[in-house]
Amino acid sequence: MTDYAYASAIDTAAAIANRSVSSRELVAAAFDRIGRVDGPINAVVRTDEDAAYLAADAADAAVARGAELGPLHGVPITLKDSLQTKGLITTSGAPELVDHVPTEDAAPVRAYRDAGAVIIAKTNLPIWAGDVQSYNDVYGTTSNPFDLDRSPGGSSGGSGASLAAGFSPIEIGSDIGGSIRNPAAMCGVVGHKPSYGLCSAKGQIPGMPGSLTQADIAVVGPMARTVADAKLGLGLLAGPDDWHDHAWSVDLPSPRTTTPSDLRVAAWLDDAECPIGSEIGSMLEAIAAKLSEAGANVDTDARPDFTFAKARSTFDQLIGGALSGSWSNVEIEELASAADIQGGLGVHHAAQRHRSWLSANERRLQMRRKWKSFFENWDVCLMPVSPRAAVLHDHSEPMTARVIDVEGTTRSYTDQMAWMGIVGVVFLPSTVVPIGLNSDGLPVGIQIVGPFLEDNTCLAVAQMIEDMTDGFVPPKSCV
Repeated sequence: MTDYAYASAIDTAAAIANRSVSSRELVAAAFDRIGRVDGPINAVVRTDEDAAYLAADAADAAVARGAELGPLHGVPITLKDSLQTKGLITTSGAPELVDHVPTEDAAPVRAYRDAGAVIIAKTNLPIWAGDVQSYNDVYGTTSNPFDLDRSPGGSSGGSGASLAAGFSPIEIGSDIGGSIRNPAAMCGVVGHKPSYGLCSAKGQIPGMPGSLTQADIAVVGPMARTVADAKLGLGLLAGPDDWHDHAWSVDLPSPRTTTPSDLRVAAWLDDAECPIGSEIGSMLEAIAAKLSEAGANVDTDARPDFTFAKARSTFDQLIGGALSGSWSNVEIEELASAADIQGGLGVHHAAQRHRSWLSANERRLQMRRKWKSFFENWDVCLMPVSPRAAVLHDHSEPMTARVIDVEGTTRSYTDQMAWMGIVGVVFLPSTVVPIGLNSDGLPVGIQIVGPFLEDNTCLAVAQMIEDMTDGFVPPKSCV
């Protein structure tokens, strides 16, 4: 049988449909590969072979009888363990949920399953999807396939590692502070953070199973090894949730352009408030230059009319409110009484008064309007994902006291989220696409930010960049 480990989801589905390969053969090959390769990576934390083979056999029977096939028909995939999956233990890395077996799929899982995907396994993440590394007391630590001493990122780190290791051609990530985009960049794959509210996250953990609240800023979105697969994934995930589906529908605008010569690019590639390592900076500049050489109008000085510092402080305050549900009432009261509390990722805002949140939300809306005006003159804004490539494992506590090294300079751990946070807080779509490996052999990605609900423009520019580069490059240890 042809090795489909690094085939795209689109090509794999086509091969199943034309009977070049069966879904059962692909499921068997995927389980075999996971068994051979995953040990030191630990991306896959839960499998369900019996259910996977039953689904694969049903998919093959549908092909044999000439049934109408979905775009992921028979394709074996893994899914992030924060997404409740019917009949398969889903923990979100939390010991409290070690025996939790959902009775129904989360909305994103159902979307992929309805498209014909065969779910074979769940992938690792930090507890409650709350870190840019991926480890927990239930399943242990996930390592980066490009360097086992380093993290694959988080919180969708197991998803990124699974894609990079050839276990699955497409995944679903979730993102509140960069949890799709960070692991996409760290693992050299594609990740798309949709416009806020575009894709239903109902059934994701956190909150606890049965919760109906969709947290502020938080989204779910596709991860894949190719832009085309990410675009397919978005098309499956996008649409109204079940509060609105009886009256609303989604019809996203077409890309503003699919041709570099018609493209207007703002390149915000560095900022004194969160400097980028020089090697990554040079790689980002090279992409901007390639677009310019292809005829795009590229401006490295164009900026929306507010400062990075203002956007970051607004993100810190609002994410503090969004994450406050993870604190107990006792802890919230302690935070409220500790006026001098320090901590990154908005910890000191978890106990803010609602009036303070309203003020921050108004600042967000003012920035959203400025972004809207900005995108009247520019189609996309190129931005970094993180100041550096994948970090070494560091599980010291508290998380907010950790530091990272950026070319010999000690920086705050939460600097990894800053460039992603200032985009997410204003609800904008963003696609991360790999642009190459650095001198240490670690992947580097670029963030392509577009106007609200113009996700297809982000993906179109990501396709241009993928065509100009080598795109996804498999880790040598997995080939």
